Amino acid sequence: MELRDITAGYDRRAPVLRGVSLSLREGEAVGLLGPSGCGKSTLAKVAALLHRPDAGTVHLGGEPARGFRHRAPRAQRTAVGVVFQSPRLAADPRLTLSALIAEPLLATGRKAGAADRTRELARAVGLGPDLLGRRPHEVSDGQLQRACVARALALRPRVLVCDEMTAMLDASTTAALVAVVEDYRARSGAALLAVGHDRTLLERWCDRTVELHGGGTDSALRSAPRAAAGTSAG
Repeated sequence: MELRDITAGYDRRAPVLRGVSLSLREGEAVGLLGPSGCGKSTLAKVAALLHRPDAGTVHLGGEPARGFRHRAPRAQRTAVGVVFQSPRLAADPRLTLSALIAEPLLATGRKAGAADRTRELARAVGLGPDLLGRRPHEVSDGQLQRACVARALALRPRVLVCDEMTAMLDASTTAALVAVVEDYRARSGAALLAVGHDRTLLERWCDRTVELHGGGTDSALRSAPRAAAGTSAG
């Protein structure tokens, strides 16, 4: 994935990002750090094809993005899996956890095998059968975020964008979900853009970190041990 000269925001007169470029090689994990309000989440949404930039381009697999949000071609839209900070805002409260995980499978016409894939993903993220019939208000934030991670992996994306994925989680759930993501990446070769405030976590998790300040980037390469792999989600 490559983001070139991205200018973006929610007011064209005052963009939060100006001319920002960022690239992820196949299989690479990049951590995006920066203070609140610097545009990290906006850049993550652009990378996930969920926000159209005012200027600049996004390339996936060497091909330019041909649309954003629902206008993105299915092949490009499904190549990126996204996990947001707040699972409560990212989950339809009417759906059971099982239906939540299966949502992208059914939305893309993959009904055959959806039940098996849902069970496989639920096991991978540590959700037992007793939780799959519950709705978001009946589970904890950590359990709901596990379901959101499973949903993000459902279509076997080539790139994962995790925007403050662990910000609301305790240490044990954070470690478990990082392990799930790393196991998937080890098996699939997927790239990762991990956005967050926790410098220690991102420097241990990612191959390199990029700091975003006032719409610019300052990249530094850091070596880090991988998280231990868990149950397969591939």
